[in-house]
Amino acid sequence: MEKRRFGRTGHLSTVAILGCAAFGKATSAETDAAMARVIDSGVNHIDIAPSYGQAEERLGPWLLRERKRFFLGCKTTERTREGAAAELGRSLVRLQVDSFDLYQLHAVNTFEELDKVTAHDGALDAIRDAREKGLTRFIGITGHGVDAPAIYLEALRRFDFDSVIFPLNFVQYANPVYRRNAEALLQECHGRDVGVMVIKSICKRPWGGRPQTYNTWYEPFDDAAHIQSSINFALTQDVTGICTAGDLRVLPKVLDACGRFTPMSAAEQVALIASASEYEPLFA
Repeated sequence: MEKRRFGRTGHLSTVAILGCAAFGKATSAETDAAMARVIDSGVNHIDIAPSYGQAEERLGPWLLRERKRFFLGCKTTERTREGAAAELGRSLVRLQVDSFDLYQLHAVNTFEELDKVTAHDGALDAIRDAREKGLTRFIGITGHGVDAPAIYLEALRRFDFDSVIFPLNFVQYANPVYRRNAEALLQECHGRDVGVMVIKSICKRPWGGRPQTYNTWYEPFDDAAHIQSSINFALTQDVTGICTAGDLRVLPKVLDACGRFTPMSAAEQVALIASASEYEPLFA
């Protein structure tokens, strides 16, 4: 599987980054089978959060044995210094590790939340404290929503983050405002040498009133052809990699597609975005 430099961290991350929301409801046996497949695929970067159900408890025994194999990123949804520090400590215990490579402000989805986490005694102060204590080497920010690229452009003006995570897929890129902001964010990250992970790369549309048949909060493409074209599109952009989808049934298909990644030409990207009218953007 292709590896790309994860910004100024210098880590050569696989283009598939293990998104651990998929382990939120997994059994121990399901976790063991999935992790064996992940390791066999060569994946070397994990993204996890305490808000992902029991994912930390499931991954803890694996990280106890395999910590050196993975660049490990974790997150907090706490907004205060005290709350974020406590949550970071709990994650270290559950994951059975001494430190993180990356710790991130998670789900900063509005400018108001950005104000909270970057304020005095906000969550960012806790992560800076953790970095000084050696509990994390790098600091990032993540989130969702139609304003995500614009929010992280502003975040980078306030603090020199080492990484960002935001949604990127061809259906969402049909929104010209979103695409313009996303491209501006990617350009800024490139100039600052900031690592970029993207999420929702195989998003087809919101569930709406349809039965939720996967453990993802959007309806994913689930056939190999559409997954391949979606991932080819996402990885053709100036990003480090994609966080894999939050369902263990989809995970093997995503890993296979990342292993077969082929860059798309400009014309192929235009044609794929033109087909977005057949689907629905997750963020309107």
